[in-house]
Amino acid sequence: MKLVYVFDAYCGWSHGFAATLAETVRRHPDLDVEVVSGGLFTGPRRVAIREFGYVQGANAKISELTGARFGPGYAQLIADGSFVMDSEAAARGIAALRRAAPDRIVELAAALQHAFYVDGLSLSDPATYRAVAEAAGLDPEGVVADFAAPDTAAAARDDFTRAAGLGVHGFPTLLAVDGEHAVSLATGHATADEIDRRLATLTIAS
Repeated sequence: MKLVYVFDAYCGWSHGFAATLAETVRRHPDLDVEVVSGGLFTGPRRVAIREFGYVQGANAKISELTGARFGPGYAQLIADGSFVMDSEAAARGIAALRRAAPDRIVELAAALQHAFYVDGLSLSDPATYRAVAEAAGLDPEGVVADFAAPDTAAAARDDFTRAAGLGVHGFPTLLAVDGEHAVSLATGHATADEIDRRLATLTIAS
């Protein structure tokens, strides 16, 4: 059995879930973790952030429930309103970071969301990946080169296909996957204790 975490780097609820995921992974070092980008803002949903009038209210709820912080750089993006969230670009970034350090992808995904939701950095900008890679002690030029590579764009599309194949349409979703069998452990919000109780049930059932 392994954990599969389907999220979107531009999803506020995924940002709020980062601490829960990190704690769950810490508690279960025996479980491999696959991180999959879901593709929340693609196609016609790739529009200026001002078009999503619910964002500020949702962010307040996320902070209340999870303690997640939304920083001043992000607040400036909201105030301006013209920023476009492009989940395909973010998924390419996740794929590049995953290739650079597959065993650290949970940490790196959280760092990428911090770059957007706290610092207000674009996940379409190669400089963001350079900064995340440098902070993590990775090869920044290698990550930036991978971000732009055609096979990384293909990996992003594969992630979207994988998410749909798992039946995931809401982010974040954490699954326990054993072969072809997948069970949802959390969608949107949960504590690490709640996830532990669900995992214990699966362990007992197996």
